[in-house]
Amino acid sequence: MNTLSYGLLGLLARRESSGYELMLRIQPFWQAKHSQIYPLLARMEEKQLLSSRWVQQSDKPDKKIYVITESGLQKLRDWMYLPIAPAVTKDELSLRTFCIWLTDIGIALDIYEERRVIYLDKIQYYEGILKGISKDNTQFASKEFSNYILASKGLMMAETELKWCDWVLELLKQHQMQEKNNK
Repeated sequence: MNTLSYGLLGLLARRESSGYELMLRIQPFWQAKHSQIYPLLARMEEKQLLSSRWVQQSDKPDKKIYVITESGLQKLRDWMYLPIAPAVTKDELSLRTFCIWLTDIGIALDIYEERRVIYLDKIQYYEGILKGISKDNTQFASKEFSNYILASKGLMMAETELKWCDWVLELLKQHQMQEKNNK
């Protein structure tokens, strides 16, 4: 099984979902497409790690709902004891930053101003999640504990990224002012 399979099982351990719902729910953790998710769901169903049922819908096509089985839960528990693979980094902003010297100052400012808005939206998103978690659910034994610590991580990372972005923007603006003064 691959990491995406375990992630799907983890989501199903929380609540039953359709394949489409799983694709949306996995996005904060893992970038996955329909073409990856549906074959994995079929294989896990063949291995009896999950089961499914069809739900009729009057206004839309029928949908298949997946539910984790006891075997799936055990597989997920076993996964928790395996070593964690190193994180894979895919960061276009860092690649663009590495090449920033190739563009003009206006484009550079636009890049970081646009990213700044994204970080502000992320901060608002994670703050919203945290507001919805009661203090009782911030303890280890609660299912909400993982939501609490993951939203806190997301918030801290977004705040750090915003701080870095503001720092870069300040450097760029100082450079822009120096260029104007030299003319």
